[in-house]
Formats: sequence, structure tokens, C-alpha cells
Amino acid sequence: MELAIDKIRSHLKHVDDIISTEPADLKAHGYSEWSSINIDTLPVAVAYPRCTEHVQAIARVCHEHRIPIVPYSGGSSVEGHTSAPFGGISIDFGYMDKCLRFRPEDMDATVQPGLCWTELNEELASQGSNLFFPIDPAPSAKFGGMIGTNCSGTNAVRYGTMKDWVLNVTMVLADGSVIKTRRRPRKCSAGYNLNSLIVGSEGSLGIVTEVTVKLAPIPEQYSVAVVPFPSLERAVSAATAVIRRGVPVAALELMDEIQMRVINNAGTTMPKVWKEVPTLFFKFAGTLGTVKDNIATVRDTIKEYEPEAFEWATDSEEQARLWSARKESLYSLLSLRKDGEQLWNTDVAVPLSRLTKIIQDSKKEAEEFGLLATVKGHVGDGNFHENIFYDATNAEQRENAETLVKRMVRRALEMDGTCTGEHGIGLGKKDSLEKEVGNDTVVVMKLLKSALDPRWIMNPGKVFDL
Repeated sequence: MELAIDKIRSHLKHVDDIISTEPADLKAHGYSEWSSINIDTLPVAVAYPRCTEHVQAIARVCHEHRIPIVPYSGGSSVEGHTSAPFGGISIDFGYMDKCLRFRPEDMDATVQPGLCWTELNEELASQGSNLFFPIDPAPSAKFGGMIGTNCSGTNAVRYGTMKDWVLNVTMVLADGSVIKTRRRPRKCSAGYNLNSLIVGSEGSLGIVTEVTVKLAPIPEQYSVAVVPFPSLERAVSAATAVIRRGVPVAALELMDEIQMRVINNAGTTMPKVWKEVPTLFFKFAGTLGTVKDNIATVRDTIKEYEPEAFEWATDSEEQARLWSARKESLYSLLSLRKDGEQLWNTDVAVPLSRLTKIIQDSKKEAEEFGLLATVKGHVGDGNFHENIFYDATNAEQRENAETLVKRMVRRALEMDGTCTGEHGIGLGKKDSLEKEVGNDTVVVMKLLKSALDPRWIMNPGKVFDL
């Protein structure tokens, strides 16, 4: 390891602070308060490249000396993706945070992995563009991690997931060679679809250094609606009814009564105080006429489920106030942790017809274990999150929280669902992946990894084990 670090410094001696071994840096890159999974092992060094060529030089040295490489962009993963179970070098893309090219006439942009999606949209707006990048995960998410986990977020019901917006990727392979998956047309049938192989691979096949993404026109009109319901069953049933009717909502989110209480207690949306009941959050987008029609259709569709109120907004300030409850939910939860308390944040996805059942069963089981658990989710596409509070110093509570997660995943798989809708496998769900797709399918995945990364140095220990 020391020899490898010395070689990297020698090869890139013209780059200031290319490698750090400071304890604070190692801790920041090996431990995350966002993550439900943390381990004791830390990386041995952190590299700070400025371009693809720097990453290429680092990879060549690591490949020669069999040094693990862990890509790091936003660090907001919840499944331990940025941890270093075998030590190695964490590659931090903090300096690779630029929009390299914006082509308004083609409605695309080429960006580096350290750029935050919100920063891209701010830059597009500053140039007077009527375009935006529509994938809407956590505000801290950056393109490297978004590609790694095939993220989605609140806009997924209308705009899909990350895989639907990637045109091409520039990637450094384990041996330091560089590939570009394809060119920029929005349609392509030339060869294997490597984009779909890389998006969601969690850094286990190579290191993404550039990505070209599609952009979408900013809708002419927005509106937001917040609709409380007397029960969780009615709220979920109303949401699935809207989807089955084919109403083209831009977003459809659920938060349970505990989540609404948490937001009120945290005070992050003051002076607004919310009803502490299961609540749906709708976002509408389009022309003025289509937005009005969609609002009317939704009101007609959900009235049989006895909503307790409707709050509609059309101006941007009112929309931000209403939508802030959903966007502030995770921060509200984190702010309310007591000393020693941790938050286990996990997700599954199931077919729409099974969504009510799995949410009800998961909440009931948390109550039986005596743990506080809140539910929120992208119910428009059957994806929901459970956030479980537990005392990390209490072995029994930790074990109970882990049991809750495993049982929720088992229920999802029994319902023909998935163990993760958008968080990824990481360290925490490797066993669940094999149960979901079967051993033969995992063997095929391992063959693909072995072909691209024969020394298993690319983010080892994630997705599956050697």
C-alpha cells in the first residue's frame, strides 16, 4: 500500500494534494451517518483526481498492486457503498464537479461525477435555459452515486429513473483503460447496452468519470397538492387508484402519521403545522389546461377514499411551502435522534396491488417490537421507505431493527417485489439479492465482473462477495 501511494504521488507529482492519509479524511470516507451499514475498517488513503487521466493513473497503480478502489462522490448512500471493508484507496471526486458541456439544441449535458444534480439545474437556469435534469433524489446526491445506484426520487412516476436519462458514460476500467459506452443520439441499437450494465453497478465494474445526460423541458405550469386521509389503507388505495386511472402526475408521495408528527416536532416547515395523519403529496406539471384537468381528475378519483382536506398551490412560493414537508422528511428524522440513537433507512418495492399490505404489515411489526418506525415512499411506482429508530448502544434494539428490515425484505420478495427500489445492494442486502434473482443469475453477474475486474479491486465487498 505504501509503495502504491508513493507511485501515485510520483506519477501525479504536478497535482497538489493528490493523496491524503489524514485520519479525519479517512474517517470521513469510511464512515457515514447517512448509512444504515457502517464497519470499522477505513480506507488507507484518499485520492483527489482532477480529470479522467488522473483516475486512469491511479487505477493503473492500484491494479498493479491489487489495491481496492472505492469511488466517492456525494457520500449520501444508505447501504454502505462508500465503505472500505478491505481498506484500499477512496477516490473522491470533489474536484471533478463541473458541467463540461451543455448543448441546448440537443437537450443534453456532459457532467463530471462530483457535480450535484441541483447544481446542474441551477447552472442551466442561470444560462436562461428552459431545460432541467428531472431526476429528483436527495438534494445532496451527485452524479457518480446516482449512476452507481440507479437512483430515482420523487419525480420517478413521470420521468423514470437514472437509467432512462443516461446517453453515454466515460469509464476507467480496473486496469486503467478508458472506454466510452456510446455516442449521443437518443436512440441507439449498436451493440450491447453497456449503459444499462454500468448504471446500478455500484462502482463494482469501473469508475465513471464523465456522463452525458438527457435534459427535459421545464413544464409551463406546476401545482402541488397535499391531501390527508383518515387511514393508511385509504391513502395507499387512493394513490394506486390514481395510477391505475392513468393520470399523468409528476410525483405522488406518501408519508404516514408518524412522519407528519416528526416534521411538526422538528419545526422544519414552520409556521405550517400539518395534520398528523397519513398524507399524500401530489405534484402536477404541464400546460395550464392539462394541470387543471389532472387536478380535477385526481379529486374525482380519490373522493371515494374520504380525503380530509385538499391544499392546492400554483404559485412557486406556495408550492415550495407545501412540498417542503416531503423534501425535509429525512432531515427532520435525523434532527430528532437522541444520544446514541440511529436511524435505519431502507427501501423495497412491490407491485401496486401489494403495496397496502406490505406497508401495513411492516408498521404493525415495528409496533410489536416496540420500535418507532415511520413510512414514506414513492407510492406512484410501488416503492416505499421505512425509517426505524433504535438505540445503537442497545444490542437487543439493534437486533430487532435488523430483524424488521429482513422480514420486510422477505415480504417484498414473497410478493414478487424487490429488496431495493432505489438504494442499491451495497453491503447490507447481498443475501437478499441472491434470494431475489437466484444463484445462477448472481453467477452471471460475477462472470461479468470477473471479465472487467479480474483482480476484484473495484469497490469489493459490495453487491456480492468473491
